[in-house]
Amino acid sequence: MTRRVRTRIAPSPTGFLHLGTARTALFSWAFARHHGGDFILRIEDTDVARSTQEAVDQIIAAMNWLRLDYDEGPYYQMQRLDRYRQVVDQMLAEGTAYHCYCTPEELDAMREAQRARGEKPRYDGRWRPEPGKALPEVPAGMKPVVRFRNPLDGDVTWNDMVKGPITISNRELDDLIICRPDGTPTYNFCVVVDDWDMEISHVLRGDDHVNNTPRQINILRALGAELPQYGHVPMILGPDGDKLSKRHGAVSVMQYEEGGYLPDAMVNYLARLGWSHGDDELFDRGQLIAWFDGAHLARSPAQWDAAKLNWVNAHVIKNTSDAELAPLVAQQFAARGIAAATGPALEALCALFKDRCATLVELADWLGMYFVEVSPREEDLAQHVTDAVRPALRALRARLAEIDWDKGTIASSIKETLASHGLKMPQIAHALRVLVCGRVQTPSIDAVLALFPRETVLRRLQGV
Repeated sequence: MTRRVRTRIAPSPTGFLHLGTARTALFSWAFARHHGGDFILRIEDTDVARSTQEAVDQIIAAMNWLRLDYDEGPYYQMQRLDRYRQVVDQMLAEGTAYHCYCTPEELDAMREAQRARGEKPRYDGRWRPEPGKALPEVPAGMKPVVRFRNPLDGDVTWNDMVKGPITISNRELDDLIICRPDGTPTYNFCVVVDDWDMEISHVLRGDDHVNNTPRQINILRALGAELPQYGHVPMILGPDGDKLSKRHGAVSVMQYEEGGYLPDAMVNYLARLGWSHGDDELFDRGQLIAWFDGAHLARSPAQWDAAKLNWVNAHVIKNTSDAELAPLVAQQFAARGIAAATGPALEALCALFKDRCATLVELADWLGMYFVEVSPREEDLAQHVTDAVRPALRALRARLAEIDWDKGTIASSIKETLASHGLKMPQIAHALRVLVCGRVQTPSIDAVLALFPRETVLRRLQGV
């Protein structure tokens, strides 16, 4: 029987959900959805000193914003401590783990001696039980760590979903600590027990975990557990080619929401960072799920490109309904202290301006002129609101006070004013834009004016 596909994302709540983890979550989610399987959220919170509830909340908020819905979880490792201790006791009883009483000072001296001999620093197995071996005397009152009894010979080989066959000799691996003296389990051990208990079939993660994989495989084999398939995706690089890290350009996923990006654009762009489907650059979630079968994952690192993200986001904004955009723009206004509910219909405004914008922030910047007073630049006023144009502007203002307030009638009034004053459209259109909108460039001026309240336009044209 084919094993049911079950994937997981397991962030540590020691900080925000950054772009690399978000991409891994996306790949795991899309793979599970493609195969009709399950996607699980697991919070790896055993680093008690650095884990925070704020980080947990932020991780869940980011998953919700990206709309990466999970079928199970969130599971918390700190709520599973009894289970980890049960497995540790089982391994001690079976001889696949043992107590080690080395002090930190002894371990430091061990490594220094190995480095002096030109050897790779590693635990030398002095507390590892072997037939006929005399172990040191147990120090009084000292709590031991528990170490995994790693095989001494042979290799660990797996066929990585991204990198292909990988082989690592067991001689490269020492006996890993799986439980600290205070009884708390270590990362590599918790991951193994969690993946085993949750029947994870496929593990997609960053290639900084490649060195953990042979250790985890050996522990799974010692437990008699079925192995998942592993796939290690390359890191995301920053614009200058360095690793995208928390100290180097990696920001919280939620900062992109604040920056006016849409979740569908982030999903589209993140998916293309390390995966491809032919030459397709733009696709929706349904297409991603249909195509994401685990193949075509890149072996080379992907590079973050803010301009490319903006291009994708502009496409998504353009193809998002005005009814969906309007409340998102209202959120942008709320963050600026602007009450959008008092102005014209946001949907109509979004329809007119969205083709010009790469982000919701830009869209809110455009639409702000409808809700707050504008301050034209002096140089724009001097260039466009000239003595040659002022009489026409005064005449047009008088016309606008009397007409039906719609785009067609406004357009006719502008044309009639141009004809009677012998002017060309750019002369009066630029002046109107500067005075009413506070800027020189806008969409068609009749369409722009029609969405203002008449009284706002008349007030801004007063005194020309």
